[in-house]
Amino acid sequence: MAEILNPERILHVEDLQDSRLDEYLRLSEAHLRMRTDVENGLYIAESTKVVQRAINAGHVPRSFLLAEKHLGQLTDEFNRFPTAPIFIGDDRQLEDLVGFHLHRGAMAAMNRPEPLDLDKVLETGSRIAILEDIADHTNLGAIIRSASGLGIDAVLLTPKCVDPWYRRSARVSMGTVFDLPWVRLENWPDDMDKLKKHGYDLLAMELTDDAIALNDIQIAPGQKIAMILGNEGRGVTQEALASVDHTVIIPMHREVDSLNVGAASAIAFWHLCSAPR
Repeated sequence: MAEILNPERILHVEDLQDSRLDEYLRLSEAHLRMRTDVENGLYIAESTKVVQRAINAGHVPRSFLLAEKHLGQLTDEFNRFPTAPIFIGDDRQLEDLVGFHLHRGAMAAMNRPEPLDLDKVLETGSRIAILEDIADHTNLGAIIRSASGLGIDAVLLTPKCVDPWYRRSARVSMGTVFDLPWVRLENWPDDMDKLKKHGYDLLAMELTDDAIALNDIQIAPGQKIAMILGNEGRGVTQEALASVDHTVIIPMHREVDSLNVGAASAIAFWHLCSAPR
């Protein structure tokens, strides 16, 4: 360890009142963290793999936090950012600090990159997912993982959608949230007009009287499609439905009316992205 790292960088977690640890305090308090982290230009990457993927995507760590036994797993990352302090502690100390058992190797406090430009994202893509007010971090992470793996070009989030860079969302996404472009919309549902100006046809996954089976939607080469997936409880809002070209459903059996939004998104993304572009 001493041959690779400057020992002065390695700081032991001893006093939880140490202001240098403030960014790691109370990580389990999701509603508090979502507000304060964004305001402070911060997010927390949780797990060795997520930390590595964030750094490989060009994100810059402020500091690292991990158990001493995991030091060897991030040697390359430590050396890429020689001024970022490395905090280590035993399992009890780390749990007292962050509010839960840290069992996925490591964490890093990361700087949030500048937001992407919506017009540029819409101009370069042809398959867009719009997530309207998704409330559960696990669902959001699962949706983003499916979007990335199945070929969606970008994800748009409405103002009330939870944060994709919140630690649980990023972890469930397996770090794909750092590779898949996403933009937080500011004027929903008025932003739908901007998608139409960029030539997108708008679909919404929702149980309506005039909904079309997803497998009956024919997509022509060169056609640009944006799919809205709604909140886990109420679905897609009426305001959004009023502006879409079609509502679609996944045909179901045994009187099951719908799937969890995470599962439904994967099926929808596969159908959209398997069509010729």
